[in-house]
Amino acid sequence: MNRRDFLTGAATGLVVGAGATYVATQPSKQTETAPEAPATETKVEAPAVQTGKRELKMVTTWPKNFPGLGTGAQRLADRITSASDGKLEVKLYAAGELVPPFESFDAVSNGTADMYHGAEYYWQGKDKGFNFFAAVPFGFTANEMNAWLNYGGGQELWDELSGRFNIKAFAAGNTGVQMGGWFNKEINSIEDFQGLKIRMPGLGGEVLRRIGAAAVSLPGGEIYPSLESGAIDATEWVGPWNDLAFGFYKVTKFYYYPGFHEPGTTLSCGLNKDVWDSLSAEHQTLVQAACAAENENMLSEFNAKNGDALDTLLTKHGVELRKFSQDIMNVLGKTSEEVVAEVGNSDANTKKIYDSYFEFRRKVSRWTTLSESEYTSARSTALGN
Repeated sequence: MNRRDFLTGAATGLVVGAGATYVATQPSKQTETAPEAPATETKVEAPAVQTGKRELKMVTTWPKNFPGLGTGAQRLADRITSASDGKLEVKLYAAGELVPPFESFDAVSNGTADMYHGAEYYWQGKDKGFNFFAAVPFGFTANEMNAWLNYGGGQELWDELSGRFNIKAFAAGNTGVQMGGWFNKEINSIEDFQGLKIRMPGLGGEVLRRIGAAAVSLPGGEIYPSLESGAIDATEWVGPWNDLAFGFYKVTKFYYYPGFHEPGTTLSCGLNKDVWDSLSAEHQTLVQAACAAENENMLSEFNAKNGDALDTLLTKHGVELRKFSQDIMNVLGKTSEEVVAEVGNSDANTKKIYDSYFEFRRKVSRWTTLSESEYTSARSTALGN
């Protein structure tokens, strides 16, 4: 990829991590043209600009080469390396290769690694405000999240929050609307959640705990063996493409929708802020542009591949597709608003994020309903599919 072409056609901004190996010299500064020297003087040629290279470690919360998430992180690393002509060489370490998956944030914050690719709700133990930059139950779709981050003040609030942990973060992927999950029994009423052991992270997990479920957070690589062994009775993950790859259909057949908990999950690239600040303006722009490109590309990939994967699950593997009843969704909705409000009002900093998020949701949701929701509903009715 030609670096100039990349920068001309992409977005703006970016970052890289501490602990990077840096082998470079400062380029010579341009000066105004001096008067022509007398013939008797010897002209001294300006020293050639030397090229340098930074080797950057990216840690992830995803299994190695896992479709969409792991491969998206690798694509981001490769894009930065290629677009910088190798001056920023990003080496990716999958979950557990350098640090455990849920320790990625700390590794970047303290400089053990330079960048991470993950989901911000994994860091809610650090600050509850991080939930709002990944997924909130009954919150933003992918399009709405991008609108808030880019034009609703979301990125500035994210910068403020992450900066307190020595991190600069960007949106760098999105799964789109997720499925409700895999269950080893039918869910016909809210009472069927009582005592149910289910893998669900973030605020969605807290919503289920409020209605009587035993929700836990597990990294991706631990979900299938936990489901197979009976350690959990149900799980959500992402959607048909990823769920097919994990093989959940082998141990449970009831596949529910819609996913109230993650209506458009944003994945993130977080960079050690000391490294980010040390980058040239050109390289900051390059990295931010690479994150923006992957943010769009990953969403496109999930939308393109979920349809075929769903067909495979239903026709080849006999999965039973079920829809949560409206009664169940009503209870989940009411409980979600209570949980998110409690989190949002837990401290002054989180309240700033919460107020901005929900004021923007109020404004954008009407347009989403009038445009996308009404159109897709009308299309289905008119075409019978």
